[in-house]
Amino acid sequence: MSRVIVLGAGVLGASVAYHLATAGVQVVVIEAGGPAAGTSSATFAMDVTHLKTPRSYYELNRGSAALHATLAEELGGPSWRHPMPAIQWGDSDESQQGLRERAVRLKSWGHPCRIADPSELRELAPAVDPAACTAGDIVIHDQSAWYDAPLFVQRLLDRAATLGADIRYGLRANALIRRGDTVAGVETGTRRWEADWVINCTGPDADRVAALAGTGLPMTRIPGLVGESTPIPGLRLGAILATPEVDLRPAPGDRICSISWPVDALLSGQSDDALADRLHAGGQRVLPALRTARLAGARLGVRPVPADGLPLVGAHPAAPGLYHLVTHSGVNLAPELGRLAAREITEGRSQELTEYRVTRPIPASVRDESLTLMTTR
Repeated sequence: MSRVIVLGAGVLGASVAYHLATAGVQVVVIEAGGPAAGTSSATFAMDVTHLKTPRSYYELNRGSAALHATLAEELGGPSWRHPMPAIQWGDSDESQQGLRERAVRLKSWGHPCRIADPSELRELAPAVDPAACTAGDIVIHDQSAWYDAPLFVQRLLDRAATLGADIRYGLRANALIRRGDTVAGVETGTRRWEADWVINCTGPDADRVAALAGTGLPMTRIPGLVGESTPIPGLRLGAILATPEVDLRPAPGDRICSISWPVDALLSGQSDDALADRLHAGGQRVLPALRTARLAGARLGVRPVPADGLPLVGAHPAAPGLYHLVTHSGVNLAPELGRLAAREITEGRSQELTEYRVTRPIPASVRDESLTLMTTR
Protein backbone atom coordinates (compact mmCIF):
# COMPACT_ATOMS: atom_id res chain seq x y z
CA MET A 1 0.00 0.00 0.00
CA SER A 2 1.39 3.44 -0.93
CA ARG A 3 1.57 6.25 1.62
CA VAL A 4 0.48 9.79 0.74
CA ILE A 5 0.69 12.99 2.75
CA VAL A 6 -1.97 15.60 1.97
CA LEU A 7 -1.03 19.11 3.04
CA GLY A 8 -4.15 21.13 3.76
CA ALA A 9 -7.63 20.24 5.06
CA GLY A 10 -9.68 22.58 2.90
CA VAL A 11 -12.01 21.48 0.13
CA LEU A 12 -9.26 20.19 -2.17
CA GLY A 13 -7.30 18.42 0.55
CA ALA A 14 -10.44 16.82 1.97
CA SER A 15 -11.57 15.64 -1.47
CA VAL A 16 -8.27 14.10 -2.51
CA ALA A 17 -7.86 12.49 0.93
CA TYR A 18 -11.33 10.95 0.67
CA HIS A 19 -10.73 9.58 -2.83
CA LEU A 20 -7.31 8.22 -1.90
CA ALA A 21 -8.63 6.57 1.26
CA THR A 22 -11.47 5.04 -0.77
CA ALA A 23 -8.82 3.56 -3.09
CA GLY A 24 -7.09 1.94 -0.13
CA VAL A 25 -4.14 4.34 0.10
CA GLN A 26 -2.55 5.07 3.47
CA VAL A 27 -3.29 8.79 3.91
CA VAL A 28 -2.02 11.37 6.39
CA VAL A 29 -3.63 14.83 6.29
CA ILE A 30 -1.54 17.62 7.81
CA GLU A 31 -3.28 20.94 8.43
CA ALA A 32 -1.92 24.07 10.12
CA GLY A 33 -5.32 25.11 11.49
CA GLY A 34 -8.51 23.08 11.53
CA PRO A 35 -10.90 21.64 8.94
CA ALA A 36 -11.83 24.29 6.36
CA ALA A 37 -10.00 26.85 8.50
CA GLY A 38 -8.69 28.92 5.60
CA THR A 39 -10.18 30.06 2.31
CA SER A 40 -12.66 27.17 2.27
CA SER A 41 -14.64 28.79 5.10
CA ALA A 42 -14.41 32.32 3.64
CA THR A 43 -15.96 31.81 0.25
CA PHE A 44 -19.33 32.43 -1.42
CA ALA A 45 -19.34 28.72 -2.39
CA MET A 46 -21.74 28.35 -5.29
CA ASP A 47 -21.83 26.52 -8.60
CA VAL A 48 -19.89 28.88 -10.87
CA THR A 49 -19.87 26.64 -13.94
CA HIS A 50 -21.62 29.34 -15.98
CA LEU A 51 -18.61 31.66 -15.55
CA LYS A 52 -15.98 29.21 -16.79
CA THR A 53 -14.05 29.36 -20.05
CA PRO A 54 -12.65 27.88 -22.23
CA ARG A 55 -15.08 25.08 -23.15
CA SER A 56 -12.89 22.31 -21.71
CA TYR A 57 -12.68 24.13 -18.36
CA TYR A 58 -16.43 24.69 -18.41
CA GLU A 59 -16.90 20.94 -18.88
CA LEU A 60 -14.54 20.18 -15.98
CA ASN A 61 -16.61 22.45 -13.72
CA ARG A 62 -19.90 21.05 -14.97
CA GLY A 63 -18.74 17.50 -14.27
CA SER A 64 -17.55 18.50 -10.81
CA ALA A 65 -20.86 20.20 -9.98
CA ALA A 66 -22.65 16.96 -10.89
CA LEU A 67 -20.20 14.98 -8.76
CA HIS A 68 -21.20 17.07 -5.72
CA ALA A 69 -24.66 15.51 -5.98
CA THR A 70 -23.21 12.01 -6.42
CA LEU A 71 -20.93 12.39 -3.39
CA ALA A 72 -23.81 13.66 -1.26
CA GLU A 73 -25.74 10.48 -2.11
CA GLU A 74 -22.69 8.28 -1.42
CA LEU A 75 -22.06 9.77 2.01
CA GLY A 76 -25.70 10.06 3.06
CA GLY A 77 -26.89 12.24 5.90
CA PRO A 78 -27.38 16.02 5.72
CA SER A 79 -26.23 17.41 2.38
CA TRP A 80 -23.90 20.36 1.89
CA ARG A 81 -25.39 20.94 -1.59
CA HIS A 82 -28.45 23.18 -1.88
CA PRO A 83 -29.93 23.29 -5.39
CA MET A 84 -31.66 26.47 -6.51
CA PRO A 85 -31.62 28.77 -9.56
CA ALA A 86 -29.09 31.55 -9.92
CA ILE A 87 -30.31 34.86 -11.31
CA GLN A 88 -28.14 37.54 -12.96
CA TRP A 89 -28.81 41.03 -14.22
CA GLY A 90 -26.74 44.03 -15.23
CA ASP A 91 -26.93 47.77 -14.68
CA SER A 92 -25.94 49.04 -18.13
CA ASP A 93 -26.56 48.24 -21.77
CA GLU A 94 -23.01 46.89 -22.00
CA SER A 95 -23.31 44.56 -19.01
CA GLN A 96 -26.73 43.35 -20.14
CA GLN A 97 -25.40 42.61 -23.60
CA GLY A 98 -22.51 40.68 -22.08
CA LEU A 99 -24.92 38.55 -20.02
CA ARG A 100 -27.07 37.82 -23.08
CA GLU A 101 -24.06 36.82 -25.17
CA ARG A 102 -22.79 34.53 -22.41
CA ALA A 103 -26.25 32.94 -22.09
CA VAL A 104 -26.37 32.26 -25.84
CA ARG A 105 -22.91 30.68 -25.72
CA LEU A 106 -23.81 28.57 -22.69
CA LYS A 107 -27.02 27.34 -24.29
CA SER A 108 -25.00 26.25 -27.33
CA TRP A 109 -22.85 24.21 -24.89
CA GLY A 110 -25.95 22.55 -23.44
CA HIS A 111 -26.04 24.59 -20.26
CA PRO A 112 -29.50 25.00 -18.68
CA CYS A 113 -29.96 28.77 -18.71
CA ARG A 114 -32.41 31.22 -20.25
CA ILE A 115 -33.05 34.90 -20.82
CA ALA A 116 -36.25 35.85 -19.02
CA ASP A 117 -38.50 38.76 -18.14
CA PRO A 118 -37.79 40.40 -14.76
CA SER A 119 -41.27 39.34 -13.64
CA GLU A 120 -39.77 35.89 -13.02
CA LEU A 121 -37.51 37.44 -10.42
CA ARG A 122 -40.61 38.34 -8.43
CA GLU A 123 -41.82 34.73 -8.70
CA LEU A 124 -38.51 33.03 -7.84
CA ALA A 125 -37.30 35.54 -5.23
CA PRO A 126 -40.22 37.69 -4.06
CA ALA A 127 -38.17 39.06 -1.15
CA VAL A 128 -36.08 41.11 -3.61
CA ASP A 129 -36.90 44.82 -3.88
CA PRO A 130 -38.35 45.25 -7.41
CA ALA A 131 -36.52 48.59 -7.69
CA ALA A 132 -33.17 46.78 -7.37
CA CYS A 133 -33.50 45.38 -10.89
CA THR A 134 -33.90 48.01 -13.60
CA ALA A 135 -32.77 45.70 -16.42
CA GLY A 136 -35.06 44.80 -19.30
CA ASP A 137 -34.32 41.11 -18.89
CA ILE A 138 -32.54 38.72 -16.55
CA VAL A 139 -30.57 35.51 -17.02
CA ILE A 140 -31.66 32.46 -15.04
CA HIS A 141 -29.47 29.39 -14.48
CA ASP A 142 -32.11 26.87 -13.49
CA GLN A 143 -29.86 24.10 -12.13
CA SER A 144 -27.40 25.99 -9.96
CA ALA A 145 -26.64 25.38 -6.27
CA TRP A 146 -24.82 26.78 -3.27
CA TYR A 147 -22.60 24.74 -0.98
CA ASP A 148 -22.05 24.63 2.76
CA ALA A 149 -18.28 24.31 2.36
CA PRO A 150 -17.34 23.61 6.01
CA LEU A 151 -19.93 20.81 6.14
CA PHE A 152 -18.60 19.44 2.83
CA VAL A 153 -15.06 19.33 4.20
CA GLN A 154 -16.09 17.75 7.48
CA ARG A 155 -18.16 15.03 5.80
CA LEU A 156 -15.27 14.08 3.50
CA LEU A 157 -12.70 14.05 6.27
CA ASP A 158 -14.94 12.05 8.60
CA ARG A 159 -15.42 9.39 5.94
CA ALA A 160 -11.72 9.39 5.09
CA ALA A 161 -10.95 8.87 8.78
CA THR A 162 -13.30 5.89 9.00
CA LEU A 163 -11.36 4.44 6.05
CA GLY A 164 -8.09 4.79 7.94
CA ALA A 165 -6.86 8.29 7.11
CA ASP A 166 -4.75 9.89 9.86
CA ILE A 167 -5.79 13.55 10.17
CA ARG A 168 -3.52 15.90 12.11
CA TYR A 169 -4.37 19.51 12.92
CA GLY A 170 -2.15 22.29 14.24
CA LEU A 171 0.88 21.20 12.18
CA ARG A 172 2.63 23.23 9.48
CA ALA A 173 5.04 21.81 6.94
CA ASN A 174 8.25 23.81 7.31
CA ALA A 175 10.61 21.57 5.31
CA LEU A 176 10.52 18.76 2.79
CA ILE A 177 12.35 15.45 3.06
CA ARG A 178 14.34 14.62 -0.08
CA ARG A 179 15.81 11.42 -1.46
CA GLY A 180 18.01 12.77 -4.21
CA ASP A 181 15.74 15.01 -6.28
CA THR A 182 12.55 13.28 -5.13
CA VAL A 183 10.34 14.69 -2.38
CA ALA A 184 9.78 11.89 0.11
CA GLY A 185 7.95 13.53 2.99
CA VAL A 186 7.65 16.63 5.16
CA GLU A 187 8.93 17.96 8.45
CA THR A 188 6.63 19.66 10.96
CA GLY A 189 8.70 21.04 13.78
CA THR A 190 10.58 18.09 15.24
CA ARG A 191 8.40 15.45 13.51
CA ARG A 192 9.33 13.78 10.21
CA TRP A 193 6.62 12.27 8.02
CA GLU A 194 7.79 10.09 5.15
CA ALA A 195 5.66 9.18 2.14
CA ASP A 196 5.64 8.11 -1.50
CA TRP A 197 3.83 11.34 -2.46
CA VAL A 198 3.19 14.72 -0.87
CA ILE A 199 0.12 16.54 -2.24
CA ASN A 200 0.16 20.31 -1.88
CA CYS A 201 -3.41 21.49 -1.23
CA THR A 202 -2.49 24.51 0.89
CA GLY A 203 -4.34 27.14 -1.15
CA PRO A 204 -2.76 30.58 -0.79
CA ASP A 205 0.26 28.96 0.89
CA ALA A 206 0.91 26.65 -2.06
CA ASP A 207 3.75 28.65 -3.58
CA ARG A 208 5.57 28.63 -0.21
CA VAL A 209 5.41 24.84 -0.18
CA ALA A 210 6.63 24.73 -3.79
CA ALA A 211 9.53 26.99 -2.81
CA LEU A 212 10.58 24.47 -0.14
CA ALA A 213 11.35 22.18 -3.08
CA GLY A 214 13.18 24.91 -4.98
CA THR A 215 10.39 25.41 -7.53
CA GLY A 216 7.66 27.98 -8.06
CA LEU A 217 4.01 28.20 -9.03
CA PRO A 218 2.57 30.86 -11.38
CA MET A 219 -0.09 32.10 -8.97
CA THR A 220 -1.20 35.13 -7.05
CA ARG A 221 -3.50 35.85 -4.11
CA ILE A 222 -6.71 37.86 -4.47
CA PRO A 223 -8.51 38.85 -1.26
CA GLY A 224 -12.27 38.80 -0.92
CA LEU A 225 -14.71 39.79 1.80
CA VAL A 226 -17.53 37.35 2.60
CA GLY A 227 -20.33 38.57 4.83
CA GLU A 228 -22.94 36.64 6.78
CA SER A 229 -25.99 38.20 8.39
CA THR A 230 -27.61 37.47 11.71
CA PRO A 231 -30.62 35.11 11.37
CA ILE A 232 -33.73 36.39 9.60
CA PRO A 233 -36.48 33.94 10.65
CA GLY A 234 -39.12 33.42 8.02
CA LEU A 235 -37.05 34.71 5.09
CA ARG A 236 -36.97 32.23 2.24
CA LEU A 237 -34.64 33.37 -0.50
CA GLY A 238 -35.39 30.92 -3.29
CA ALA A 239 -32.55 31.88 -5.61
CA ILE A 240 -28.90 32.87 -5.67
CA LEU A 241 -28.68 36.52 -6.76
CA ALA A 242 -25.81 37.92 -8.83
CA THR A 243 -26.45 41.66 -9.05
CA PRO A 244 -24.20 44.51 -10.21
CA GLU A 245 -23.53 45.61 -6.63
CA VAL A 246 -23.67 42.46 -4.51
CA ASP A 247 -24.20 38.70 -4.73
CA LEU A 248 -26.50 37.09 -2.19
CA ARG A 249 -27.45 33.53 -1.25
CA PRO A 250 -28.97 31.69 1.69
CA ALA A 251 -26.68 30.40 4.44
CA PRO A 252 -27.28 27.87 7.22
CA GLY A 253 -29.38 29.07 10.14
CA ASP A 254 -31.71 31.48 8.27
CA ARG A 255 -28.79 33.73 7.39
CA ILE A 256 -27.75 35.47 4.18
CA CYS A 257 -24.25 35.25 2.71
CA SER A 258 -22.94 38.14 0.62
CA ILE A 259 -19.98 39.13 -1.54
CA SER A 260 -19.33 42.14 -3.74
CA TRP A 261 -16.77 42.46 -6.53
CA PRO A 262 -16.88 46.31 -6.33
CA VAL A 263 -16.20 46.11 -2.58
CA ASP A 264 -13.37 43.61 -3.06
CA ALA A 265 -11.73 46.00 -5.53
CA LEU A 266 -11.33 48.49 -2.66
CA LEU A 267 -9.85 46.12 -0.09
CA SER A 268 -6.40 47.66 -0.21
CA GLY A 269 -7.69 51.20 0.16
CA GLN A 270 -10.16 51.12 3.07
CA SER A 271 -10.46 49.42 6.42
CA ASP A 272 -12.22 46.08 6.42
CA ASP A 273 -14.86 47.42 8.85
CA ALA A 274 -15.86 50.19 6.45
CA LEU A 275 -16.00 47.79 3.56
CA ALA A 276 -18.02 45.28 5.59
CA ASP A 277 -20.57 48.03 6.26
CA ARG A 278 -20.67 48.83 2.55
CA LEU A 279 -21.13 45.14 1.70
CA HIS A 280 -24.09 44.83 4.08
CA ALA A 281 -25.64 48.09 2.86
CA GLY A 282 -25.49 46.80 -0.72
CA GLY A 283 -27.31 43.66 0.34
CA GLN A 284 -29.98 45.70 2.13
CA ARG A 285 -30.75 47.62 -1.07
CA VAL A 286 -31.43 44.37 -2.91
CA LEU A 287 -33.04 42.42 -0.08
CA PRO A 288 -35.02 44.70 2.28
CA ALA A 289 -35.32 41.94 4.90
CA LEU A 290 -31.60 42.45 5.57
CA ARG A 291 -32.50 45.84 7.10
CA THR A 292 -33.77 43.94 10.13
CA ALA A 293 -30.46 42.07 10.48
CA ARG A 294 -26.90 42.92 11.38
CA LEU A 295 -23.77 41.65 9.74
CA ALA A 296 -22.78 38.86 12.11
CA GLY A 297 -19.31 38.73 10.62
CA ALA A 298 -17.26 39.42 7.53
CA ARG A 299 -14.37 37.06 6.84
CA LEU A 300 -11.48 37.99 4.62
CA GLY A 301 -10.70 35.08 2.35
CA VAL A 302 -7.55 34.91 0.26
CA ARG A 303 -8.12 33.17 -3.05
CA PRO A 304 -5.20 31.25 -4.55
CA VAL A 305 -5.40 32.23 -8.22
CA PRO A 306 -3.25 30.70 -10.98
CA ALA A 307 -1.99 33.31 -13.43
CA ASP A 308 -4.29 32.29 -16.30
CA GLY A 309 -7.19 31.33 -14.03
CA LEU A 310 -6.95 27.60 -14.71
CA PRO A 311 -5.95 24.98 -12.11
CA LEU A 312 -2.33 24.07 -11.42
CA VAL A 313 -2.10 20.29 -11.16
CA GLY A 314 0.73 17.77 -10.92
CA ALA A 315 4.41 17.58 -10.08
CA HIS A 316 7.23 19.81 -11.29
CA PRO A 317 10.01 17.87 -13.08
CA ALA A 318 12.57 19.42 -10.70
CA ALA A 319 10.72 18.07 -7.64
CA PRO A 320 9.12 14.68 -8.34
CA GLY A 321 7.07 13.36 -5.47
CA LEU A 322 5.51 16.77 -4.71
CA TYR A 323 2.11 16.97 -6.38
CA HIS A 324 0.38 20.36 -6.54
CA LEU A 325 -3.37 20.94 -6.57
CA VAL A 326 -4.13 24.67 -6.68
CA THR A 327 -7.17 26.53 -8.03
CA HIS A 328 -9.71 29.19 -7.30
CA SER A 329 -13.41 28.18 -7.41
CA GLY A 330 -12.09 25.34 -5.28
CA VAL A 331 -15.43 24.41 -3.72
CA ASN A 332 -17.04 23.82 -7.09
CA LEU A 333 -14.01 21.97 -8.49
CA ALA A 334 -13.02 19.93 -5.44
CA PRO A 335 -15.00 16.75 -6.18
CA GLU A 336 -13.60 16.26 -9.68
CA LEU A 337 -10.07 17.55 -9.09
CA GLY A 338 -9.80 15.41 -5.96
CA ARG A 339 -11.01 12.35 -7.85
CA LEU A 340 -8.69 12.90 -10.83
CA ALA A 341 -5.65 13.67 -8.68
CA ALA A 342 -6.23 10.57 -6.53
CA ARG A 343 -6.59 8.45 -9.65
CA GLU A 344 -3.40 9.89 -11.10
CA ILE A 345 -1.49 9.14 -7.89
CA THR A 346 -2.73 5.55 -7.78
CA GLU A 347 -2.94 4.66 -11.49
CA GLY A 348 -0.53 6.95 -13.33
CA ARG A 349 -0.64 10.08 -15.46
CA SER A 350 -4.10 11.23 -16.58
CA GLN A 351 -4.79 12.80 -19.97
CA GLU A 352 -7.77 14.65 -18.48
CA LEU A 353 -5.38 16.88 -16.53
CA THR A 354 -2.92 17.62 -19.35
CA GLU A 355 -3.90 21.25 -19.94
CA TYR A 356 -3.58 22.08 -16.23
CA ARG A 357 0.04 21.04 -15.66
CA VAL A 358 2.17 23.30 -13.47
CA THR A 359 4.79 23.61 -16.25
CA ARG A 360 2.41 24.68 -19.02
CA PRO A 361 3.08 27.93 -20.89
CA ILE A 362 1.06 30.74 -19.31
CA PRO A 363 -0.57 32.98 -21.96
CA ALA A 364 -0.53 36.75 -21.67
CA SER A 365 -4.34 36.88 -21.55
CA VAL A 366 -6.52 35.31 -18.87
CA ARG A 367 -8.42 32.27 -20.11
CA ASP A 368 -10.97 31.93 -17.29
CA GLU A 369 -13.92 34.31 -17.56
CA SER A 370 -14.60 34.25 -13.82
CA LEU A 371 -11.08 35.55 -13.14
CA THR A 372 -11.69 38.39 -15.60
CA LEU A 373 -14.85 39.26 -13.65
CA MET A 374 -12.99 39.08 -10.35
CA THR A 375 -10.24 41.46 -11.43
CA THR A 376 -12.13 44.05 -13.50
CA ARG A 377 -15.11 45.06 -11.34
